[in-house]
Amino acid sequence: MNKSNATLLTTAVLATAMLAAPLTVQAGERIKIASVLITLIEQVEVPAREAGELAKMYVREGQLVKENMVLAQIDDKEANLTVQRAAFERDIAAIEAKNDIQVRFSLKSKEVALAELKRALESIEKYRKSVSETELDRLRLTAQRSALEVEQAQHDLKQAALAKKLKENDFEIALRRLERRKVVSSIDGMVVQIHRRRGEWVEPGQTVMRIIRINRLRAEGLLDVRDVRDDLTGRRVTLSVVLPGGASMAFRGKIVFVSPEVSPVSGQVRIWAEIDNPKLTLRPGLNASMVIESDDATAAPK
Repeated sequence: MNKSNATLLTTAVLATAMLAAPLTVQAGERIKIASVLITLIEQVEVPAREAGELAKMYVREGQLVKENMVLAQIDDKEANLTVQRAAFERDIAAIEAKNDIQVRFSLKSKEVALAELKRALESIEKYRKSVSETELDRLRLTAQRSALEVEQAQHDLKQAALAKKLKENDFEIALRRLERRKVVSSIDGMVVQIHRRRGEWVEPGQTVMRIIRINRLRAEGLLDVRDVRDDLTGRRVTLSVVLPGGASMAFRGKIVFVSPEVSPVSGQVRIWAEIDNPKLTLRPGLNASMVIESDDATAAPK
């Protein structure tokens, strides 16, 4: 074998060995990502839901708020009056829906009319000329009219019941419109920016303030595609970060997302973990390093 052929054979063997060599990180091993960015998981721009003047402001920048907490109040004097009127109309409709006096009266009238007609017919059977045909027709008409009045009274009572339901709906709508005049937080978080102040006019959909969630944050980083494993999602992570002031701290979390896309330029995959931040010491925008624990690692207590 000449020198040229020997060189080619050696190159081929090395290439084959490289392809057959195991990857840098074995399945289940710890993986370190040198740089990750701390970002927000959730933030909301809290809108006004009705038009009006901001009558009260209950929070300030930097204040922690809870989900469903009332943050501000749009003037609701007119809305309160609308609720009161709807309540009165609902109560009146409820009384009318229970009022069956007309039904009972028409039933009694029908009973009397039928009794009169029955007596007239019995009288004719005994004394043929005792009741005239005209009087008999009048009695029949009265009995028929009484029967129709019963039907009409029952119909009116059903309408009153439906009117009651309609007024109940109107009352609920008025209550909802009153409730919508409150500016309410949809998440637990911190108020970081107030866009509208007390006394200013707001329109529906207009942002009143911005709230960010900081008790749970996201650590985003890039992982070499060769280190991506099927079991990464759900694995525990340890985040190491130098906080403002120089203190170094560790935080716990877990992988919640591994992107299915690979960058054609860098050959990296975007991943992120959700990190618990119960004492609110970790801040969005910081850089940190992150270790993805082995799949059999025991989770450290929180």
